[in-house]
Amino acid sequence: QVQLVESGGGLVQAGGSLRLSCAASGTIFSKKYMAWYRQAPGKQRELVAGISSGGDTNYADSVKGRLTISRDNAKNTVYLQMNTLKPEDTAVYYCNTQELRGSILYNVWGQGTQVTVSS
Repeated sequence: QVQLVESGGGLVQAGGSLRLSCAASGTIFSKKYMAWYRQAPGKQRELVAGISSGGDTNYADSVKGRLTISRDNAKNTVYLQMNTLKPEDTAVYYCNTQELRGSILYNVWGQGTQVTVSS
């Protein structure tokens, strides 16, 4: 089964940067669409960015131009470079992919990593 492990969260001042990493195992990583989601207190989990197996990317409007998703297939790792951070970026960030088990497609989540941006 697929396992995802995030790292790289922390506390940063507004305007600062962080890089999140997500290491995947138990899957053919290079063929997977990978995504980052976030969930702030009292809010629904939302898609931040995604990257296809071919490297095509998509972003939430709120993060375009500030956050960049990338992948290293040799390391089975997806990254989220976060620049010009704002207090509203404060959330738990989750790595995500999907896995087909039999005929059912499951969402697979990492444990999450906390990002806190102080004003």
